[in-house]
Formats: sequence, C-alpha cells, structure tokens
Amino acid sequence: MAAATARGAVPEAAWEFRLPLNLADLLRDSGPGCYVVQRVLPASELPPALTAFRSAFKAHGALAVLQHFDSLYSLLRCFQAAETAVKEDALELMMCVVSHHSNELPAIMHDSGLSRADCAAHLNALKMNCYLLTGLVDAFETETCRNALLEVNPSGKNKKNRTKTSGSFWEEEREPVLHLLTQLLQLDLRQLWGGSAVDEEFVSLMTGSCYHILENPSIGLQKYRATREAVTHLLAAVLTHYDHMFSAIVKITQMLQHFEHVAPVFAQAVSLWATEYGLKSLVGELLREIGQKFPQDLAHDTSGVKGYATFITELAEQIPALVLANMSVLLHLLNGESYMMRNAILAAMAEVLVRVLNGDQLEEAARGTRDKFLSMLQSHICDIHGFVRSRVLQLFARIVQCRVLPLTQFQSVVSVAVGRLKDKSVMVVKNAIQLLAAFLSNNPFSCKLSCTDLTEALKKEVQKLQEMRDRDRSTAAPVITSEEEWEAMLPEVRAATQQLFQPLQEGEEEVLEVGETVESTSEQITGLLRKLNYKSAARLTRKALCHFQGKEPFSGPAEESEEATILSVLKRLYTGSCPGENSEDSPRGSSSPQAEEVVPDKQPQTELAKQEMLVQYLQDAYNFSVKITEALSLISKMMHENCISVVQESIEFLVTASQFGVPQAVLGVRRMLPLIWSKEPGIKEAVLDAYRRLYLSPSGKSERARAQSLVHSLSLIMVDASLGTIQCLEEIISEFVQKDEIKPAVIQLLWERFTEKSQCSPLEQRAAVILLGMMARGKPEIVGSNLDVLVTVGLSEKVCEDYRLAQEVCNAISKLATNRKPALEQSNAPFRLPQDHMLFASLSETLSKGFAQPSGHWIPFMETAVTLIYKLAEGAGDICAHILQMCSQQALEKLEEADGQKAGVSPNRVSDGAGSLPTFMLMHLLSLVGQVALQQVQYLEVSVSTELRRRRCLREEEKSKKHSDSSMKKQRPLSTGNETTMEEELGLVGASADDTEAELIRSICETELLDDKHLLSAFVPLVLKVCKNPGLYSDPALSAAAALSLGKVCMISSEFCSSHLRLLLTMMEKSTLPGVRSNLIIAAGDLAIRFPNVVEPWTSHLCARLRDPCPSVRHTAGLVMTHLILEDMIKVKGQVSEMATLLIDPEEAIMGLAHNFFSELSNKDNAIYNLLPDIISHLSDPNCGIEEEPFHTIMRHLFSYISKDKQRESLVEKLCQRFRTVRTDRQYRDLSYCLTLLPLSERGLQKLQDNFDCFADKLQDPAVYSCFQTLLARFSRAGSKPEIKALAEDLEQKMSASHNRGLDSAVTCQEGSATPVTEATKQKPTRSSRHQPLSTANSGEDFVTPHAFQKQKCAQKRRPCKKAVITFSSDEENNSEDDLLAELREEETPTKTTPITRSSARQARRGNHLPLSFD
Repeated sequence: MAAATARGAVPEAAWEFRLPLNLADLLRDSGPGCYVVQRVLPASELPPALTAFRSAFKAHGALAVLQHFDSLYSLLRCFQAAETAVKEDALELMMCVVSHHSNELPAIMHDSGLSRADCAAHLNALKMNCYLLTGLVDAFETETCRNALLEVNPSGKNKKNRTKTSGSFWEEEREPVLHLLTQLLQLDLRQLWGGSAVDEEFVSLMTGSCYHILENPSIGLQKYRATREAVTHLLAAVLTHYDHMFSAIVKITQMLQHFEHVAPVFAQAVSLWATEYGLKSLVGELLREIGQKFPQDLAHDTSGVKGYATFITELAEQIPALVLANMSVLLHLLNGESYMMRNAILAAMAEVLVRVLNGDQLEEAARGTRDKFLSMLQSHICDIHGFVRSRVLQLFARIVQCRVLPLTQFQSVVSVAVGRLKDKSVMVVKNAIQLLAAFLSNNPFSCKLSCTDLTEALKKEVQKLQEMRDRDRSTAAPVITSEEEWEAMLPEVRAATQQLFQPLQEGEEEVLEVGETVESTSEQITGLLRKLNYKSAARLTRKALCHFQGKEPFSGPAEESEEATILSVLKRLYTGSCPGENSEDSPRGSSSPQAEEVVPDKQPQTELAKQEMLVQYLQDAYNFSVKITEALSLISKMMHENCISVVQESIEFLVTASQFGVPQAVLGVRRMLPLIWSKEPGIKEAVLDAYRRLYLSPSGKSERARAQSLVHSLSLIMVDASLGTIQCLEEIISEFVQKDEIKPAVIQLLWERFTEKSQCSPLEQRAAVILLGMMARGKPEIVGSNLDVLVTVGLSEKVCEDYRLAQEVCNAISKLATNRKPALEQSNAPFRLPQDHMLFASLSETLSKGFAQPSGHWIPFMETAVTLIYKLAEGAGDICAHILQMCSQQALEKLEEADGQKAGVSPNRVSDGAGSLPTFMLMHLLSLVGQVALQQVQYLEVSVSTELRRRRCLREEEKSKKHSDSSMKKQRPLSTGNETTMEEELGLVGASADDTEAELIRSICETELLDDKHLLSAFVPLVLKVCKNPGLYSDPALSAAAALSLGKVCMISSEFCSSHLRLLLTMMEKSTLPGVRSNLIIAAGDLAIRFPNVVEPWTSHLCARLRDPCPSVRHTAGLVMTHLILEDMIKVKGQVSEMATLLIDPEEAIMGLAHNFFSELSNKDNAIYNLLPDIISHLSDPNCGIEEEPFHTIMRHLFSYISKDKQRESLVEKLCQRFRTVRTDRQYRDLSYCLTLLPLSERGLQKLQDNFDCFADKLQDPAVYSCFQTLLARFSRAGSKPEIKALAEDLEQKMSASHNRGLDSAVTCQEGSATPVTEATKQKPTRSSRHQPLSTANSGEDFVTPHAFQKQKCAQKRRPCKKAVITFSSDEENNSEDDLLAELREEETPTKTTPITRSSARQARRGNHLPLSFD
C-alpha cells in the first residue's frame, strides 16, 4: 500500500499523525512513528489525485485519507497556483469526508469490540480530515482577504472576474463548513483519545479557523451576520466541552489589541456565551485580564486601547448586570492616562445605571453602588481631557432622558453642567447645552418654570407649613419617655427612700402589705409611683426584697447598699424593664384618654409630612429654575460664537426653555433674530425652525382659533420691538410666506383687524399692518390687491389721531417697490403709480393738514411718506415740491397772522424780530426740507441711474438684434475685422456710458438742485440760520431737526458740503444736546462716504466723539467709525487707538461694539499686528488718560488676535526697541507688560537676547524686572530643551545683574546727594478725563477751514482720478485738547489728501456712496 510504503517499515497500527505547527513540519521526520509526507504533487497532477481520493472515499469511507493525505496536502502547498475548480472540488470533497466521518463516529465510539488499531486509525483519520478541512478554510479566507484589498485596483479583467467567482463560492460555503465543524465538536471525542481529554493541539486547530475568519475586517457587516453566529456557536461548543476557557481569554484579548473591528463581534459573542451557555465566569475573566493591563502601556497602545474600550462599552450594553458584578476590576483604570479607557468605563457605568441600578426598590447595597457610580461620573465632568468631559455629559444626558437620575442628584449635576458652559472645548460646551436641554425636557417639577411664580408659591407654602408647625406645637403634648420621667422623679424618690430608715408612723405598716406573687407586687409598686406616692412605693419595695429574695425584679448585687438596691428596683419597675408596667391597677382615666388622643393625632402628622414634602418640592423646583435662568444668560451669549454646532445647540435650548415658560428665554429668542442674516445655511435654517416651532404651531381646535393664537403671539413681539428686531422678523416671515407656511386664515384675520371688522385695540391694529407689510415682502400681491383698502383706512381723516398707523401703512405699501432681482436683469420698467393716484393725493393732504398741528409722530410719518413717494410715484419731485409749497404757505400765513396780532412771543414760538412762528411748525418745515433733499439725491443716484442703464441696455439689445438680423439676410459666411472692432468698441462704449450717466447725475446734484431755480434753494438759508443761531433757536428738538436737515442737504453737493462742513462739525463738537451730536456724527459719516476727499482732513474731530461723556453719543460714534474703518473709507491713524478705549467702556453695549470691531478688523491681513505698536505707544502716554489696569485689559484683548509665530517674534523686537524712545516709568511698565502677553518661542527668546541693551537700564524698576522674570519663567519648565534653558538662564543672570546694579546706584545716589527731589519730579503726570468735556458754545476760538480745500477744488479737475489706497499708518501722534476742536491750524492742514473718488458708475450701483440711516 502507498501509506505503508510512505512510512517504510513502521506497521500501520503503530504510526501516529501529529498536528503540525505549520505545513513544512510534515515534510520533516519528527520522530519514530510520526507521519511524514513523502511527495508534494505539482498543480498539474492534482486533478487526477483528487479523483483517486474521491474513488477511495466511496470505497473505504473517511479512512481513505490515510492513503491519500499527500494529495490534499499538496493542494494546500500550492493553493495559489491551483485552479479555482480544483480548489472548490477539494473543499466540497473534504466537507463530504468530514460529514461522513462525523455521522459514523458515534456508532464507532460506542462499539465495544473496537480494536486499539482501529481506534488509532479513526483518530488519525479524524486528525487528517480536520487538518485538511481547516487548512482549506484558512487558505480560502486568506485569498478572500487579499483579493478584497486588490479589488480597488485590479490588474486585469480576468483576475477581477476570477476573484469575484472564488470569493462568492467561499462566502456561500463558509457557513456550512462552520456548521459541520460545530456538529463534529458536539460529539464526545474523548473516547478516541482513550477516555482522556482531547489534545489541546486538536482544539486549537479547530478554533484557529474561527479566529482567522474573525480577522477579516468585513466580518462585522450585516450580510455576514449568519457567519458570525456560526463562529460564535462553534466556539461555544469548544468552550463547553473542551476546556478552552484560558486559551479563549488569551486569544480574545490579543485580537482586541490588534484588530479594532472584532470588539463588537466578541462583545456579542461573550454575551451569547454568558446568557445561553452559562459561561458567566468568562465575562469576569476577560474583564480581569483587561483590568490587569498597566495604565502606562494602555496610554501608548492606542489601537489596543480602542479595541478594549469598544469591547467594554458594547459588553455593558449587552449584559450590564454581569459587567456590574465585575466592575471593580476596571475602576483603577479611571486613574490612568488613557482617555479612551476612561470613557469606556464611564459609559459602562452609565449603562449599568440605566438598566440595572434604577428604580426606587433598590436594596441598600445597590443604592450605595448607584450613588458611587453617579459620584464618579460627576467627578469626571471636570476631567483633564476634553473628550472625557464631553462623553460624561452625553452619558448624563442619556441618564436624564431615561429618568433614572435620583432627585437628590438633580441639583448638583445641573450646577456642574452650567459650569461646563464656560469650558474652552467646543464639544464640551455643545454637550453641556444638550444636557441642560435634557434636564428641561425631563424635569420632574413643572411644565412652567418661572422663578417669579415659583417664588410666590414657595413663600405661600412655607408660611402655611410654619403655621401648621406652630399649631401642632401648641396643641400636642410633649412626648416624654419613661427614662426622662424617672430622671425627673429621682430626687424625690431618693428622699423618700432615705426616710425609710427613720421611725415609722402609726398604722402605716397595716396599709402596705406584700402581694402573693411577684407580678401583683410589681404592679402595686408601679401604681404607687404613678400616683406620686414615692414613700409608700419605697417601703413596699423594701418589704418585697425581704419577701421575694433572689427573684426578679427584687434582686440586686450583694455589694450594693440597701438604698441603692431599692432605687434600682424602682427604676426597673417604672421604666418597664419588667412585666408590671401596664398594670391593671393603674387608673384607667389616665390611660384611656391617651389612647384616644393618639388616633386623632395621626391625621395632623400626616398632613404636616405632606406639607413638608410640598415645600421641599417647590424649593427644588425653584433652585432648578434659578440654575436654568443662569444657564440661559450664558447660552444667549453663545449664539454669536464662530462654532456652528454650538450656535445651533444654543438655539435649540432657547426654544426648549421658551416652551417651558422660562421668562428669560423670550429675551434669548429675540437675540437669535439677527442670526437670520447668517451666511451659514445651518444657522439660518435653525432660526427659521425655531420660530416655526414657537409661532407657526399654535394650539387650537379650529383653523380660526389657531390663526388668532398665531397673530396674538406675533403681535406681542411688536409691542416694544426695535427697528432691527422688526427687520429680522420681516426676513423670517417673508421666508415663511414664500414657502406657503402661513395659512390664508392668518392673512384674512390680519385684514379684519386692520379694517376693524374684528374688535381689537389700536396697538393690535398697528401690529396687523406691520405683519401685513412683512408678508408683502415675500408676496407683494398681499398688499397690491388691497391697496385701496390701505389708503382708505390707513390714510383716512382719522390719520391725525394716529400717525404711527399711517406710517406703518406707508411702510407696507412700500413693499410694492421691492425688486427681488437686480435691475439689469429686468427688461420691464419698475413698478410705479401715476402722479394722480389717490395714494399720493391722500399723502399730500395728510401731510399738509398735520403740518400745522403739534404732534411728536408727524415727522417720522412725514419721512416715511416722502420716501414712499420717491419709491412709487412718477414725478415724485413735483409731488414733494407741491407738499413743500403747501406747508411753507401755511408757515407764511402763520407768520402774517402773528404779525397782524402783534402779540408777544410765547415760549413755544421762535422769533427773529420781524415775526414769530410756532416752534413745532419750524421744526416740521426743516425736517421736511431735509427729507426731500435726501430722497431727491437718492432718487437720482439709484432710481434714475438704474432706469438710464435699463433703457440703454434695451437699446443696445435691440440694436444688436437688428444687426444680427441684417447679417443673416446678407448671409455673410465669416465676420470681418471691422465687426470685431465694433464689438470691442461696444464694450468700451458700455463702460463709458456708465461713467457718462454717473457724471450727468453728479452734475445735476452739483449745479441744479441747489441753484436759485430749484425750490430747495429757498429753504437753505433758513436751515443755516437756525443752525448758526443756537441762542435764538434754543429748543432742543428744533436744534436736532435743523442739524439733521443740514446734514441731509450737505449730501447734495460737494461744494455746498465743503462750504458748510465747518458749521456742521462746530455743532457736533460744541452742542450741549446729545441728540444733536449723535445726528451730526451720523451725518458726518455719510458725508465721509459720499465726499471722502472733503471730509478726510476732519476725521480726527469725528473720532474725538469716541470720548464723548454721553454713552449714546459714544455708541453712535463707535458705530460710524466701525463702518468707515472696516469699509476702508478713511485712513486709519489715531482712530484705532480711540476705538481701543471703548474696550473698557462702562457701557456693556459699547464694549460689545468694540469687541465686534476688532474681531472684524482681525480678519484683514495683519491689520492689528501693524497697528499694535503704535496703539501701545498712544495708550501708554500719560496724556491719553488711560490708567494701567484698564490698559492691561485692552492689551490682553488685542494681543489675543496675534496668533502667528512670526508676528510674535517681530513684536518682541519692536517692543524692545520702543524702550529707547519712551520717556516715563509708566511707559516702561506698559511695554514690559505687553511683552508678557506674547507666548515666546525659541526665536522670540533669541530676539529678546539680541535686544537686551534696549531695556537693560530699565530693569531697575521692580515692576519691569518682575515682568521679564515672568517672561523667562516659561522656559525653566521641565519640557524645555537644554539649550533653550541655558539661553534663558544666561539672560536671567544678565537681567539680575542689571537690576541689582540699578538698585545699588540708586542707593548710592540717595546717600551721596543731598539735593532734594524736585516737586516736578514727584508730581505724577496729570491724567485727563476719559471723556473730554464739551467746549462751550460761546468759545472765542473760531473754526478755520483748511486751506487744502481751495486747492483741492482746482486739483480735482486737473488731477486724474486714482483709486483709493487705504493703509494702516502710525497713530503715535499725541492728541491734545486742541485736537478735539474742529479747527486745523496751518501747520496741521494736510498738504496731500487721499483722492478717494468714484472709479466708475459700477461703484455707485453697488450703493457704497449712499448714506447711513438717520435715527
């Protein structure tokens, strides 16, 4: 036989097949009696060899492998070279062989007549068959994994197809093979090994294929679920029958360390083994094995830690009770460096808390474990690693959502979560907000968490509780124990006992007789004590001690005195230590009432307990509401963070808080309104969704009721809303209207309220018009279809009673002029109404009627009406001229009437000697003139310019179309060069036409609007007269109106502006009225945009208002300067230094404005870096008036924007060199403090060393020396490089020497010189006020117009227009008090101005030259 030949002289029953560690071992002789493969067949000989094996299997069964093992072994050796069909046939054949052998083995092993040789043959055959089958499994699995990696970039089509075919075959056969091996292992195979344990090598052979299959990264996919279950059951069979526990633990931990994907698979498998196969000890052993890992090793083994962490987390989700039983072996890892392991253990704790340690029925030990876990989780909210803090907050959110957090822990966890809102990690902040939202949504207190309501309820219930306690204290008898009563009785009882040893009175012995029994005597003595008959009780006790010697309770220690024994017995009897306390001899009158009182007392005690619980509940609810309110104030400020996710979570929290009735949430909901303008789609959609949930989902049974609820909610927002709030809300509502999310019933209800068909207040009527205007922005037809209704109702005869309603009607109608598309893309003419439309007739009539009537709301209505006329009317100038004529005619008539009466001038009238006019009429007239002037300019610059371009484009399109048609008729095959030239010229003509149109409009504004032929020119002298004579026209409102009107008129012409700019700035500087100064600051800002060359020399005077004593003026100046600087409309000099002073402004709004300014400025390339040295020099100057501590606050904020290492290094050098130029000790200290704000790098330290001579002599100042010590202290830490430490130490020694040298010289100077310090040296620099005082109006200093203006007028005509180049120049110049005045001396007059002119009409189209809005 072949087998016998292969083994030589060894008899068949004597050889043994030993499982090799690798394939090559079977080719070497491993000892006597061991099987050795004789010949490895080439791939070409494998098909016939398999055929021979198949035939032998049919003839001899599973034992055929004994003769043909070498054939299958050869296939394993050359598996890659073999054909796919051969490999598949071999696998099918071996599955049949093993299946057949598995079915035969039960009968063979139970055969008592089985010889030892046959048993050895079947054992060898089993080993060989299993070895070959598992070898094929490993080979197929390896090939599948390799082909999966190559599938991304296959080398050829054939290989791809072959891979797909082989892989699909193995995926189909993998599961049957595993089931087959499981079936085999479920047999009791120990009989083949002589009844002993199965060899470990055989068990490892069978399990090795399972572990190999699990190493495939794709095994975790859903489609391989059946394969995972088959592997799990196979390993379960080995663990159950073959003592594979220790090996499995080692293998699982190794695979968790090296293969991250197996963690969920093994977690599911271990869960199955523990629950279905009873292998619960495996869980503990695995967790103990992981817990024995050194924390230091886990910190460096990232991949291994990730596998362990995932396994622990997944296992806790599968079997939390078993994980709880073994949690102690993992707790020490919470102190390790690996944050992933901490996260996993904390997640396991949370899972245990949610699924095991929950409910109120926990035992004492379980409750203690729960509290311990919660304490650990809470402590890790402040973990050193941000990922751990974030994860713990997520876990607490789940605990709260599952409602398993005890009420006793509520307040502490909420407090910690509120504290995490200030965390530096964005993830932590985001999850803290989510946790607080979960607390709100799942709070056990109330659906309405108003602190005010809860405070009132708490006070009421606390008072009620106090009253119940007082009542209970007054009615209830004090509860005194028998021991306390005995202590009170003891002195009298002792005195009575001592009287026993005195002579007895007559007849006393006959009265007291000892009872027959101990019990009766004890009851008798107790009764005497209760009747306060102490002497008789003591005498009877003495007799009982003699009568009942040694019997309880009449017994005592022999060494005690007789008196002590009597007292001891009496105490035992009275306190109930013996049966005789409740004697029947006791008076029933004393016991029955007590029993009767106990039953009624239970009811008050129950009520008191309930009231205490209610008070505690309200107290907890109040504390929770306070914390939520605190969180709201912090979260509201986060809505303007840069992180999108934090903003979205903040919005979500505010919505939740609003739904729970927290009053402060309303403010937060309003604060989120500006976010509707965000460029981030996610933030804008979050705001829309928030308002959709809050307002578009009202409660109500009918659609009408829901519409009323919606309108009521939106109307409440309008009550005290600012202009910005209304604009933001308009954007939101227009979005809803465009998406058809607002029902027609809502619009219908709004029209009913406006027309007063539905009963409502005037405030609600006005809110209805506002809402209709907002909706009209999304759909203009809402207003357009009911224009006559708006005019009839809103501009009726009753308009004088409510100008605000008429103003909102005009705003709503103006939405008809809103163009969604750019004008150039529209071929149709803009929407305009004819000049004789009833709207303009009503407006003219209303304005003229109201002109002669005093009203504080006429001017706002007039401004809105004039704006509407210029937006919608054809011939708007004529209409407004007619209105001006009618109003001025009324003023003239009033003057004539006053002249005719020749009456005295009343306080509310103004007079110039010739006549008098009511103040309000003059104010109305000036306001009307200014508004008409401004709207006329805007009409020319925007509407007329746009219409000219539109018509020109239409003409060019028509001309181009005709040209193309003529070309087609002539059928020119190719275009000539002349046509190309003409097309190029057309482009030039278009650009030239823009400039021509812009020049035309400019010339109209410069030469026509203010000439004698135009109506406006008649009113300019009046405006100037009121502005120039503040003493004559002293009314504050009139002064403000005149100043505003002057600013608007200056917008018309650059020549008029330059002529009267001095007057305007004089009023801005010297006016005592904050409203006038604010209006003129805005006007000056508008003029700086429209006529930059004219205003640029006066910029410093505009900047001076940043130190105005009035907060509203400073805020306005800050807004204007922010706009001008960020839009590059003025040169940046001292303005940024003045803006920096707003960072320490006492007003929070102004401080926030300055923060936003520098945040935006930091986005410009190196802007703050370039300006910072000069800002430091300016603010540290004693004449600037900034003290040291505020200076430090400003610098800390500005230096936070310096993030580049190169900038920091350069600043170190610049600041060091500044030490040579500064003059005072204060400046030395400021410069050294600024150096401490720079985190120095190695190169920065070298810069400091190189410039040591610049500051060496300043180190004698202790403050300067301390700052440099702080700077160098960072390099003395353990993490610094040795060479850097050496450099720092060397520099520190040099600084110390300079410091000591300076101190020594100072001491020597003081000892050797007798000259006293001069007073000037002692005196500190005079610190001027932060807010400069206003100059008086009667100051003798006259304003001098800069000479450059006259030169500019000529130079502008000669010089070519240059594009403005805005540079950030030095602002080191010192501004004195004279600089704050609006005059320039000759030496201060700029010799060269920045020619900022309109480069083309395209800039005008963008609207950059249009004015700011006037408030």
